[in-house]
Amino acid sequence: MAGQRPTISTHVLDLASGNPAAGVGVALFRLADDGSPDLLADLRTDADGRIGDLLAGGVLVEGDYQLAFDVGGYVDDPDAFFQSAAVALRIADAGRSYHVPLLLSPYGLSTYRGS
Repeated sequence: MAGQRPTISTHVLDLASGNPAAGVGVALFRLADDGSPDLLADLRTDADGRIGDLLAGGVLVEGDYQLAFDVGGYVDDPDAFFQSAAVALRIADAGRSYHVPLLLSPYGLSTYRGS
């Protein structure tokens, strides 16, 4: 919508159950020029598997970011194959929003730039 502040959002779906993945821990980092991470947010997906604003009211700026998903904490299985997933993003246009969904299954992960 016009006038909204650009942000980064996510939606996590559990393909094994066919349901949104509620309660998944997601951390957003902005990477400095030397690659060191600065934690911007550490949130959990809502009942619909979503986090609508990972910047938590902050300003989106161009640069490199990383989303870290706590997959192991969601599946609550110490022997789960995937324990975490990290997605590196480059924001070249801070004037628009970015949506990064994650699709989970016991032996596979997938992500894409959503709309």
